[in-house]
Amino acid sequence: MTRPLILTGIDLPMEPSCGSTIWCSDVYSRLDGFRTVFVGLPGSGTWKHGFTDTVLLGATKQPYGPAFDAYTDHLTEEVADLLDAHRPDLIHAQHLGFGLSLAFARAAGARRRRIPIASVAHGTDVIAAAENDQALSTLREIATASERIVVPTLAMASEVDRLTDGRHTGRVKVVPWGIPLPEAPLARPGGGRRLRLVHAGRLDANKSTRTAIEALALTEEPHQLTVIGSGSELAALQHRAAELDLGDRVRFEAFLPRDELWSRLPDFDLKLFTTRQLEAYGLVAVEAQAHGVPVLYGDLPGLKDILGPGALSYPPGDATALAALIDDLAADPARRQTLRTDAIANARRHDIAGTADGLAALSGSVLEGLR
Repeated sequence: MTRPLILTGIDLPMEPSCGSTIWCSDVYSRLDGFRTVFVGLPGSGTWKHGFTDTVLLGATKQPYGPAFDAYTDHLTEEVADLLDAHRPDLIHAQHLGFGLSLAFARAAGARRRRIPIASVAHGTDVIAAAENDQALSTLREIATASERIVVPTLAMASEVDRLTDGRHTGRVKVVPWGIPLPEAPLARPGGGRRLRLVHAGRLDANKSTRTAIEALALTEEPHQLTVIGSGSELAALQHRAAELDLGDRVRFEAFLPRDELWSRLPDFDLKLFTTRQLEAYGLVAVEAQAHGVPVLYGDLPGLKDILGPGALSYPPGDATALAALIDDLAADPARRQTLRTDAIANARRHDIAGTADGLAALSGSVLEGLR
């Protein structure tokens, strides 16, 4: 019997520079019982992803604004051709506000043969919808077209429900995310009171790397901070570090592919996770825990349940509180060791295999409901 086909994708370059594309590669390479075609924008062509079949889009990416409607019209035409060519049984629309998901919804809705849609929230789409009317309209249209709206946490479910005025509550389903767990943690904790801190991830306003830099300027001990990543805030962050005279204590490094980042994580004592608003799941924090690195995080809805006892929280955006927490741990190596042990144990709860099983079961239920 032929396995059902899922058409999915993201209108981003097919590169591992985005957490969403990495997550999709992890999940869809493990989605038992289904075939997948993944659609994306051209990248370097060097990424060793886990997708079996891929299709590159011809449209030129456009953000929200005057050109967004024409962009989505172009995508809708491309998706209509893809539906004819591949005849999928199910569509997974990644991101509730991206142009490709809107194109999936419109092209599928215009067909005689009903193609069900399960949409997947990733965080940036939900944050954008809370701040931008065009993004909100897009999210609502995609949600209305979806049989299921997949979210990683109850906190995300609540926000999607709020943004859609409670019209689709019964469609929103939680499928917890995860990571491909390493065989064993490789933590190499340092000694002394001067800690090696790391902030890794996208550098944008919501990730608030600025909080980590400003906290470093307030600590009693001259701890070292390595910032790994790229994004719109990089130049401003470098300027702020210089402004605070932290040139010898803050090091900026370019984005690293996950395997290279994982090889670096064991060299740090603490991971700073400084997001200020909604956070999809915090996969990079779980990755740090899996390698024996405890996490200090802004206390946002859902993160306590995800990161468990192997992490400590502070008020989001509060550099003074974060600095005090860093110094407290620097003075207490026994507590750091306990946090390391708890972090490793907590990460084991977040296996990507569980995510794939949950998404496969949900997809099966959608198809079964149409029979």
